[in-house]
Amino acid sequence: MILTMNSSPILFALLILLFHFHYSSSSFSLSVENLEQDIIVSPKRIFTAGFYPVGENAYSFAIWFTQKHKHLNDATIVWMANRDQPVNGKKSTLSLLKTGNLILTDAAQSIVWSTNTASSKPLQLSLRDTGNLILQEHNNSNSIILWQSFDFPTDTLLPQQTLTTFTKLISSRSETNYSSGFYKLFFDNYNLLCLVYDGLEVSSVYWPDPLILDWQTSRSTYNSNRVATLNRFGNFSSSDGFTFRTSDYGTVLQRRLKLDFDGNVRVYSRENGQEKWSMSGQFNQQPCKIHGICGPNSTCSYDPITGRKCYCLPGYSIINNQDWSQGCKPSFQVSCNNNNKLESRFKLLPHVEFYDYDYGFQKNYTYKHCKHLCLRLCECIAFQFRYVKNKGLFNCYPKTRLLNGRSSTKFGGSLFLRLPKNNSLFSHENSVEEDVNSLVCLRNEGVKQLGRSYVNAKENGSLKFMLRFAGGLGGVELLGFFLVWCFLFRSSKNSNEDNNGYVLAAATGFRRFNYSELKQATKGFSQEIGCGAGGKVYKGVLSDNRIAAIKRLHEAHHGESESEFLAEVNIIGRLNHMNLIGMWGYCAEGKHRLLVYEYMEKGTLADNLSSNELDWGKRYNIALGTAKGLAYLHEECLEWVLHCDIKPQNILVDSDYQPKVADFGLSKLLNRDDLNNSNFSRIRGTRGYMAPEWVFNSQITSKVDVYSYGVVVLEMITGKSPTTGIQIKDGEELCHERLVTWVREKRRKGIEVGCWVEQIVDPALGSNYDVKKMETLANVALDCVAEERDMRPSMSQVVERLQSQSASYLIVFTN
Repeated sequence: MILTMNSSPILFALLILLFHFHYSSSSFSLSVENLEQDIIVSPKRIFTAGFYPVGENAYSFAIWFTQKHKHLNDATIVWMANRDQPVNGKKSTLSLLKTGNLILTDAAQSIVWSTNTASSKPLQLSLRDTGNLILQEHNNSNSIILWQSFDFPTDTLLPQQTLTTFTKLISSRSETNYSSGFYKLFFDNYNLLCLVYDGLEVSSVYWPDPLILDWQTSRSTYNSNRVATLNRFGNFSSSDGFTFRTSDYGTVLQRRLKLDFDGNVRVYSRENGQEKWSMSGQFNQQPCKIHGICGPNSTCSYDPITGRKCYCLPGYSIINNQDWSQGCKPSFQVSCNNNNKLESRFKLLPHVEFYDYDYGFQKNYTYKHCKHLCLRLCECIAFQFRYVKNKGLFNCYPKTRLLNGRSSTKFGGSLFLRLPKNNSLFSHENSVEEDVNSLVCLRNEGVKQLGRSYVNAKENGSLKFMLRFAGGLGGVELLGFFLVWCFLFRSSKNSNEDNNGYVLAAATGFRRFNYSELKQATKGFSQEIGCGAGGKVYKGVLSDNRIAAIKRLHEAHHGESESEFLAEVNIIGRLNHMNLIGMWGYCAEGKHRLLVYEYMEKGTLADNLSSNELDWGKRYNIALGTAKGLAYLHEECLEWVLHCDIKPQNILVDSDYQPKVADFGLSKLLNRDDLNNSNFSRIRGTRGYMAPEWVFNSQITSKVDVYSYGVVVLEMITGKSPTTGIQIKDGEELCHERLVTWVREKRRKGIEVGCWVEQIVDPALGSNYDVKKMETLANVALDCVAEERDMRPSMSQVVERLQSQSASYLIVFTN
């Protein structure tokens, strides 16, 4: 029985009447023995519901994207009713009873699945083009949804389907086994969307990264909705602040978000009518950080070309070569008695890390202390030993279980695996005892000279003196030659790089610092005062007693030479404007890249907004001064400079609350004669402040800074952050809305009554502000955040509008 709306209207109406007759009088059923006929098809034939083969003589009632061909072996499943209890291929049915309950029975007539609904009214079972299977009750002209598949997802979320407090996604067991697996996506008790590995023995959260605090991942626990959705354009958003956009965002495609059997959440998309799906995004970019993927006593390694692979630890063997999640088992047995020290040794595994299951944490332990601690513990099967670079000490982590292991050169520590001393894995070459002890440097007297057999000859004193004199003179000459050569070589090497720097230093005070000089100025980089995308910022005192903010950039970008870095900082060093942070110099030694700025004692605009230190006049002046600084970057300096990361954290204020735009770590220097040469290799900026051009891969111009500036001004006016959204009451529901959308809607509704400004102003300001100036500033900000970049003003136009309003205000005030 095929139900579709593409048949003739009369036939379809007859089928509906027939269904209503069955529903009200006896029952409607689909049989597993009529796979091709007993199906339900959505109106546009996008989805099909019916019995789907999941094994030998095993079937589940499922929903899938309609296939062009008849066989179902490779259909794209989006929902299953009985994934964990398949029914027999004979005499199994899906039936809608007269009582209003939809049930699935197997060959023995036992109920394996049910909607648990009841009704005495006429019922309708239909499949929507959204992929939602709905059971409705018809009561006069109204219809009530008794049950829908969207409320009971399996491993897939479709557009217009909502993940809520009461729903979760559960992965399948494998690519061919559709039963429930070990990975779950749901909202936890703290309102955060999370991924959990729920294995047979252990359970652990692995996304968001448990080692990173919630606020560092831009998540918020202060929400009560617990709602996550994927829209048709490819945007996934969650009420805790997590957002995700696909690589093909902006195009209406068939889409599905799936929690795959390997624990990663991926979005797949394709054009209507196509058969092949393309992955357009995934939550986790480091697959080896997914817990349980390789099982106990094994490590995961990932290569972008060959993919992810699992390996058993030395001395362990795989349990099931068809299922790596079962991990590996030891091929030895370690006895636990007083002679452990003699019976056990440790094998060094560099860059191998196992998450959690530590027998405590020992700070500032030596290797020997950590080894002896593990030997004394019967439960200890290995220990992790890691050097904490910024603290200059070693930490010891005895392990009682080896789970969630991964091998990566990015991990600076090592694992010392405990094995029997007589294990064949140990030899003289790879014994850890020899490896570790060989690192001790011996003095000269400890080195034994090789034996030589020679004939003693009678010494000639005069000859011996002449030889020593000649040798000493030759050594002095060689040393002098070497020093001269080094001086000439370094002079020729650095002449091109430093010549401009010396001239610039003489003219502006901009100079090149030594790394050791800046390390001493910051007392070993001990006082951190800020952290941005490009690196961390430290407070320091220079040799001339000036207080500086010293930014330690991340290691040199891949492919960037020192000359390229010097060319850029020299250009930035020439920038001179009262509303730009003063740059005093830089350091470029090997991999070290540091920038030296003037120090602002009042901190950032973000700090001052959160502390309610800014009255209305200060906020207006900060908006005006920031606009002046950006106008200089865009239009007045010799190079076309895009900042690309305008936000309150990158606007500093001095003691008089004058703003200074800072942090050019993400800036882009372009040729003013070639404004079309604005190709960026990656998206830049901060979520909430980024212009739409970044998302739609449009041409990047100075208007991206204009957009970000507009968002910052709206934040100063309202006191609300654009990254967390705004809760508004829609009827009886609380919804989240973007700051820009919220202010724009307030202006649209308030223009008629003329009081929209009062509805958006920061409550911290009270009524102590000028309404006309506020309205001008808000209108300027809204113009800056126009979706079309050509509709946004330039920064010089913003300055002109704000200055004219300020001037007219002063005239009125003085009169």
